[in-house]
This record gives sequence, C-alpha cells and structure tokens, in this order.
Amino acid sequence: MSGSHVAATGGNVTSRPARNARGRTRSARWSRFLLGAGLALLLLATLGVAGLHWLTNRYDRTVTKEQLLDASARQRRTDLSGPLNYLLIGSDHRLGANPEDQRSDSILIVHVPAGLRQAYLISVPRDLLVAIPAAPGYGGGQDKVNAAYEHGGGGEAGARLLSATLTRLTGVRFDGAALVDFSGFKQVIDLLGGIRMCVDTPVRSIHTKTQFDPGCQQMNGARTLDYVRQRYDLPGGDYDRQRHQQQMLRAVLDKAGETHLRSDPVKLDRVLRAVGGALTLDSNGVPLEDLLFALRGLPANALHGVQVPSYPQTIDQVSYVVLDNGGGGLFDALRGTRMPEWAVAHPRWVNQL
Repeated sequence: MSGSHVAATGGNVTSRPARNARGRTRSARWSRFLLGAGLALLLLATLGVAGLHWLTNRYDRTVTKEQLLDASARQRRTDLSGPLNYLLIGSDHRLGANPEDQRSDSILIVHVPAGLRQAYLISVPRDLLVAIPAAPGYGGGQDKVNAAYEHGGGGEAGARLLSATLTRLTGVRFDGAALVDFSGFKQVIDLLGGIRMCVDTPVRSIHTKTQFDPGCQQMNGARTLDYVRQRYDLPGGDYDRQRHQQQMLRAVLDKAGETHLRSDPVKLDRVLRAVGGALTLDSNGVPLEDLLFALRGLPANALHGVQVPSYPQTIDQVSYVVLDNGGGGLFDALRGTRMPEWAVAHPRWVNQL
C-alpha cells in the first residue's frame, strides 16, 4: 500500500471474513435514500410560500428527530448561505437479516455550494478502509467504513460513530444528517403507480431468484428495489448497480412529475408522509421548512453524482477499497469552495444525473 493510502487509514487492519466484490467497487446504494430529499424537493419546488408552509409542517410531523451527528462531526452555523454538507445513511437491516449485522448499506455526502444552485452527491464506498474512533463497547481500529455503523450499535448511536469516522477521514463537518429505512421506499414507488425501468443486461436476483430480462418494463416497489440491489453476474459489478440505482432515481422523479401530484393533494400527502416515515433526521437545529425553502430553487438537472477516487485492494485476504492518491483532492474541495472546479478537473469521477 502506498504512503498516501497508509496515511489515510493508519494502524493495523482488523480482519473480517471476506465479502465478495466484483468489478470496480465504488458507490453502493446511495440513490435509494436520495428519494427522500430529492422527491420531496421536486414536489415542493413550485409551491407558493403558503403551500410550502402547510406541507412542510405536515411533512415535518412524520419525520423522527434524533441526534445523528457526533459532536466532533457537527458544523455549527447560523444560516444556510452555504456551502453546505449533509450526511445521508441508508441502513441495510432488512426483514430476516441477522439483527446483530447492522452495517450501513449506503453512505452519501451531499455537498451544496454557496448559492444553492447545484448539488454534488458523493458516494462513499462502503468497503473503504478507514480508521474508526473508539466508542462504548468498541476500542477503535481499522475496518471498512460501513462497519462504523455496526460498531456504534446501529441506529442513532451507529450514525454518530459513522459521522465521527467520516470527519476524521475527510475533515468535513456536517450541517445535518438523515438515516433512511430503505423498505419505506417500496411504498413510495407503489404510491406513484410503479416506475419504468430499462434492463440492459440479464441478471437473476441473488435475493429472490427473480429473472430480469433485457427491455423496458413497468416495476412496482419491491421489484424495483430487488433489481437495483443486484451486482453479481453484471459486467461492471458495483458500477453497474450504481448506474441502475441512478436510473431508478431519475425514473421516480420523472414519474412524480408525470402524475401531477401537485394537483392531487390526497396522493401528494400520502407520498410525502410515506417519504417522511422512512426518515430519521438531524436538522442541526434548522427547521425543516427553512431547509426546504432554501433548497427549493435547486434545479432538478443540477445534481451531479461523484465517486470518491479509489480502487479495490485485497489485504490479508480481505477485500477493501483504498483511496487513490488520498482521494485526489476531493476532501480539500469539500472543505472549501472549490467543488465545481474539482468536478471539472476530474470528469472520470463525476456524472450528470
């Protein structure tokens, strides 16, 4: 491992049984929890101030409020003038899963530059080798970044340890955080009447044994989430899975616009409440209405997907992802005001959503 990689992780690696990884190990399932913020913002974007106030008050009551950020990872501020950084965590705790296995399924840093006219969605590879701080019942050490959520005990405590781990890695302090239950988004997709997904490579689900054949087709929530979880037997492995999840996000946003939810207050209310029911939020003391009002002018076509510069590496027979040249300056850009310039200079790691 090169010096930059050692500096990024440090110490000895705590070995765990290897988990299979194929192709380029990058982002995991970030687009699923984008549905919460992205769909809500899309639906609220064209409402007047009075409508925004009414809906956010109603939506706010469906969202669980908790302290998800560690004190070391919390950015204290008095306004939303930006740049802003938010942490989004998706849990992989599903029905039938081992309750002791509480690793986070997806980790996303949302960076909004000053002016609030674009957003960068930075996927943190779940197998990224990092130094995890000590926590009650855990002495600290080297492990995959998604293990921080498990070592913290899952839930709010797990989110706090994960936030502290990411701040130690990146130097970024967060303006807020959200913990998302993936299963809640099956209901969101179903309330929209399903979405149209185009399968480009045949694949059989390792979870349900469902066969997905090439071609465009209508999918309900359960089928959609099953499809976008697949990575094995795909040519690009995790890279293909990420692309399918981006496709899902785009399909959900497009369907929300097509079904004219803003003219159907009953359905709009049901969708927003379903989204809210899947979220646990740490708004860092900022009212949800203020946050949504500040971001309501964010254009739908101003979302950029970003991968952390990294590559897979096997260490002591365990598959990890390690930073490429310390992250290629990405973390410096996040801490400052240079994210747009970084994105232009590193097109390999950036894609328009």
